[in-house]
Amino acid sequence: MWAMCIVTFIVVTVLHIWVYKWRNPKRNGKLPPGSMGLPLLGETLQFLAPHRTHDISPFIKERLKRYGPIFKTHLFGQSMIVSTDADLNYFVFQQEGSLFQSCYPSTLSEIFGEQNMGSLHGFLFKYLKNIVLSLFGPVSLQTMLPEVEKTVVHRLKQWSFGNMIEAKDEIANVIFSLTARKLISYDSDNSSDNLRANFASFIKGLISLPINIPGTAFHKCLQGKKNAMRMLKKLLQERRANPRKQQRDFFDYVLEELDKEGTMMNETMAVNLIFALLFASYETISEALTLGMKFLSDHPSVLQRLTEEHDAILRQREEEGADSGITWGEYKSMAYTFQFINETLRLANIVPGIFRKVLKDIQFKGMPGINYK
Repeated sequence: MWAMCIVTFIVVTVLHIWVYKWRNPKRNGKLPPGSMGLPLLGETLQFLAPHRTHDISPFIKERLKRYGPIFKTHLFGQSMIVSTDADLNYFVFQQEGSLFQSCYPSTLSEIFGEQNMGSLHGFLFKYLKNIVLSLFGPVSLQTMLPEVEKTVVHRLKQWSFGNMIEAKDEIANVIFSLTARKLISYDSDNSSDNLRANFASFIKGLISLPINIPGTAFHKCLQGKKNAMRMLKKLLQERRANPRKQQRDFFDYVLEELDKEGTMMNETMAVNLIFALLFASYETISEALTLGMKFLSDHPSVLQRLTEEHDAILRQREEEGADSGITWGEYKSMAYTFQFINETLRLANIVPGIFRKVLKDIQFKGMPGINYK
C-alpha cells in the first residue's frame, strides 16, 4: 500500500514538473504573454478548428484580446511567437537576413523538403528568384495574356451549360491548367497521370495535426507530395533525355541551368522549385479569385464600376475596328480593376501566417526580449 502511494506520488510529481517546464520553457530573457497549451499538442487543435470567415481567425482574435498583439504559443510541434503588430512585422521584414530568417516549423519542413524555397537564403534564394522571373516577369506576362484569355473564355462557355458550379474547385482547375502548361507543358486532358489530384491531397492535409499514420490528413498530404514529386521528376528526366527546340517552358530554363558548368542547381532542387511554383499559384490565386467573386456579390456598386470599365474597353475596341483579344495596353488601362485586385488581396486572408526564425535576441518597444528560435 505504501509502495503504491510512493509510486503515485513520484509519477504525479514528475508529471507536474514536466507540465511546468512545458509551460515555462528555458530562455535567456523574458517572453511575451501567452500559453503553450497542452503538452506535445500545444494549441494546434484550437488553431485548426474550422471557422467561417475570411477575416483574422478566431484563434488569433481571442489571443489578441487576452494577451495583446504579440503573444507566445505552441503550434505544429514548435514553440513560437505570433505577431499581429504592424511595426514589429515591418521591423522583421527590414531585418531579414540579419536578425531574422525565413523558415518553417519542423513538421512543415518535413512536408516541403529540405531544399524548398522557404529554407533557402541569401544568394541562392536570389539565384532561384531570377530564374523564376525569367519566365514570369513583366515581359513574359505580355505573351501569356492571349493564352489566359483563351483558356478562361473556353471554361466560361463550359460552365454556362451547367446549372451550378463549385467556384473554388473550377477556378483552381483553370489556374492549375494554365500554370502546369506554362511550367512543364502538362496537359491534364492528355495525360495518364493525375497531377492535380496529388496536389489536392497535399493541400487538404497541409494544415493538420502532424500525425503520420495511414488514414490521417497529414499522411495523405505526405503521400500526395511524394507522388507529385515522383511525377515531376519523371517528366524532368524525360525532357532531359528528349529536349525540345520550340514552345519553351520553365523546364527548358531549368534544364539549361542543370547543364551549365558550375551550376548551383541540382535535380532535387529543380523539382522542388517546380513543385513550389505549382503549389503557390494553384492554391493562393484560386482562393483570391473566389473571394473576389464573393466581394463583388456583396458590393453591387463595385461590380457596376468594374463592368463600366470593361464595357468602355470593348466600345473603344469596336470604334477602332479591332478584332482581337485583350491587348497589353488594355490590360494596363484597367485602373479600377487593379484597385479591386489590391483591395481583395488586402482583405482576403489567403495565407494564415508566415514563419521567421530569430537569429539574435531583440528588444522591441521596451517589451521583454523576444528570443525564441
